Amino acid sequence: MPVASTRTEPAPQVLDAMSDSTASSTTANDLDLIFLKGIMESPLEQEESLKAPRLSPVQENNVELLQEILRDLDPFKSHSDTVAELSNILTQPHFQSLLETHDSVASQACDSPLPSPCDFVDHEEDEDECDTHNHHAPDAVRMVGIRKVAGEHLGVTFKVENGDLVIARILHGGMIDQQGLLHVGDVIKEVNGREVGRDPRVLHEELQAASGNMVLKILPSYHEAIPPRQVFFKCHYDYDPAHDNLIPCKEAGLRFETGDILQIVNQDDVNWWQARHVEGGNTGLIPSQMLEEKRKAFVKRDVELPPAGNLCTGVGLKKKKKMMYVTTKNAEFDRHEILLYEEVAKVPPFKRKTLILIGAQGVGRRRLKTKLLLRDPHIFGTIIPYTSRKPKKGERESRMFAFTSRSKMETDIKNGRFLEHGEYDGSLYGIKTESIHEVVEAGRVCILDANPQSLKVLRTSEFLPYVVFLQAPEFEVLKAMNQSAVEAGVVTNALTDEELRRTCDQSAKLQAALGHYFDLTIVNDNLDETYRTVKAALETVSKNPQWVPVTWVF
Repeated sequence: MPVASTRTEPAPQVLDAMSDSTASSTTANDLDLIFLKGIMESPLEQEESLKAPRLSPVQENNVELLQEILRDLDPFKSHSDTVAELSNILTQPHFQSLLETHDSVASQACDSPLPSPCDFVDHEEDEDECDTHNHHAPDAVRMVGIRKVAGEHLGVTFKVENGDLVIARILHGGMIDQQGLLHVGDVIKEVNGREVGRDPRVLHEELQAASGNMVLKILPSYHEAIPPRQVFFKCHYDYDPAHDNLIPCKEAGLRFETGDILQIVNQDDVNWWQARHVEGGNTGLIPSQMLEEKRKAFVKRDVELPPAGNLCTGVGLKKKKKMMYVTTKNAEFDRHEILLYEEVAKVPPFKRKTLILIGAQGVGRRRLKTKLLLRDPHIFGTIIPYTSRKPKKGERESRMFAFTSRSKMETDIKNGRFLEHGEYDGSLYGIKTESIHEVVEAGRVCILDANPQSLKVLRTSEFLPYVVFLQAPEFEVLKAMNQSAVEAGVVTNALTDEELRRTCDQSAKLQAALGHYFDLTIVNDNLDETYRTVKAALETVSKNPQWVPVTWVF
């Protein structure tokens, strides 16, 4: 269905007879005749009659007044083209006839109020139906004048309803929306005195090709416009209307990319929302959440998360343990959710409580975590995982693990005190929620080398996280990084080519499945550069207003 939009200045409802008469293929005199013909043939609007039941003329001698004006203008006609044009308009027969008719009506007594619509209906009709007629005048006609430039759009969409062309949508911020003379539901009957057909595309083409002044004859809908609610969404996918075969009009679409913030100004249409970028610009159409979900539901999503990482691993631990943690508040991670738009709110600068590092095994999360803790111990801190196993020879309490009994851990797990927990080799391992709060209360940002399945629980106002995704570099770069780590003694064994390729595959799957949770994505091909980037990002968000999930605020 065609849509049109424009940024031309609003025009008054009654056409200015002296404006740009040469810019239109229809002459000013013709438009005046069309406008006056519509006024004379249109029934009085019932709403106006209800507001002013008694009419009184402003003046009864307009014909005499017109003659006085013409006499005053006569000396100046030869010196001013504007005066000459005005004098010519005032001497037109149809204009003088209108004034004569007005004087004739004004001279009559207008003491009695206009008849109520109820006087013309069956008196057996109940009062409720009569009241309905008082508030709706389906036969009342309005003449609306607009001015536009050829090729520019009005900012409206039309649809066929009961054989009539009806305004289906008015784009927010467009010319029609700004002037406020047309409303959704209005029926378009004529354009410049010619009846419109039943094809909205033909009407769209005629309006787009027209220039100068236009007169529209409409049947008003009497729908009151409701001010839009301030809603802002963060986009989690890319959209280009030029490649969308479903959009009613590609020219009216709004292009956006992942991470853009949009203000949603109208959600009345279940399929197409009206939105604009917060940085400014025109309003356009975007797919609604429901429409895009339906479209993407036809695309098979075969995204699987890699095995859980070592969230409970302490600083410097070299031995890798494969543990599948059970998140207390989210036992099963929803891998098939489709998050397209996320409602957000803009808040003043604040400091994030946690720094969550996400990445496939082997991308250097632990090395980055260690570097942050060693270089900036006054800024960052981390948690000590709990375990029910016995300390090994040489292990110290509160260095790598907090050792406790199995019965105590089971009781705490049952009481919901563990954020994550799991079992490996007959022993329980887990992280207590209070451990995170202890680091935050000490004035430090708590670093979590997190299991991806924990993001849903951690990405809340309780933890206020900043999520960094360490993306795996190209295979050869990753292989060189692993070899350097072995030579530096950071890791004990070099990964095989098969393991390195698996890391690259897992990294891609993580990004596809959880990308909408990431605040920052870094290709970790240089540890020092990654360290500087993360620190700079945290400083930036703590000093500038931020767009955060609306659930963090309300």
